[in-house]
Amino acid sequence: QVQLVESGGGLVQAGGSLRLSCAASGRTFRNYAMGWFRQAPGKEREFVAAISWGGGTTYYATSVKARFTISRDNTKNTVYLQMNSLKPEDTAVYYCAAAGLLTTTLSYDYWGQGTQVTVSS
Repeated sequence: QVQLVESGGGLVQAGGSLRLSCAASGRTFRNYAMGWFRQAPGKEREFVAAISWGGGTTYYATSVKARFTISRDNTKNTVYLQMNSLKPEDTAVYYCAAAGLLTTTLSYDYWGQGTQVTVSS
């Protein structure tokens, strides 16, 4: 089992920045690829970014590329999502997830409870 707890969400004006954190506990964090997903009201959960277990490979959704950066610190069992130039359409609940294999699909084994990000115009 891997337990994931997100933090860092909040209310920010368009053009602002936020950094989300996801702290992991349980099984060895460095064995897992990590991903960030989001779900806006009335919409399906969608992929945002993913990072390999060692951090050497990253993937981004087209909508966030060049604005968001995913990173991880395996010594702290934490994955981050730095979000810059935020837009109102980035408003959603953001979830982190852990998987045995790096993927951009929803096929992750463990999920956090989510943190709300609201971007005002």
